[in-house]
Amino acid sequence: MIDPKPHPVGPETAATQAQPSEPQDSHHITAAMANFEAEALTKCQADLAELQARSAELADQYLRAKADAENARRRAEEEVSKARKFAVESFAESLLPVIDSLEAGLGVKEATLETIREGAQATLRQLLAAMERNKVLAIDPSACSKFDPHLHQAISVVPSDQDANTVVTVLQKGYLISERVLRPALVTVSAPK
Repeated sequence: MIDPKPHPVGPETAATQAQPSEPQDSHHITAAMANFEAEALTKCQADLAELQARSAELADQYLRAKADAENARRRAEEEVSKARKFAVESFAESLLPVIDSLEAGLGVKEATLETIREGAQATLRQLLAAMERNKVLAIDPSACSKFDPHLHQAISVVPSDQDANTVVTVLQKGYLISERVLRPALVTVSAPK
């Protein structure tokens, strides 16, 4: 509102005019601060609600992942337990025909030595085939082959015309199972010259 009366301008008048406007500016600043604080509080509350929702979502995902991991671990333990329990099932199944052949051979009352020998050879072939199907392979090094400490066990070192450190004789075959030594071959080895 405009005041129609002229006011004298002087240092006293300017001081008196400035005083009434100070509370008015303070009121505006206080209102602006209150408005700013209200907006900041509203934003903080919205951010808090968003973070709480995200936290709840992450907690749920964590619990689900933990449960999935626990279920996978339990299933793996069950599978390992079953594998151990039934690991020999295939091998045992391969040996059943060998048992049948031996029982049939023992059931023959008047077998000749030749018949028994033929039956034993046939049964041995069945047994070797069963072993091979189950990845059990013989280690049977030939004479003069190089001694391999991973596959052979030297029983003795003997003088020989062969090169040093070569197999002279095989005393007992060894066996591998899936490329792992089940039993090394027992051999004699040629001595250095």
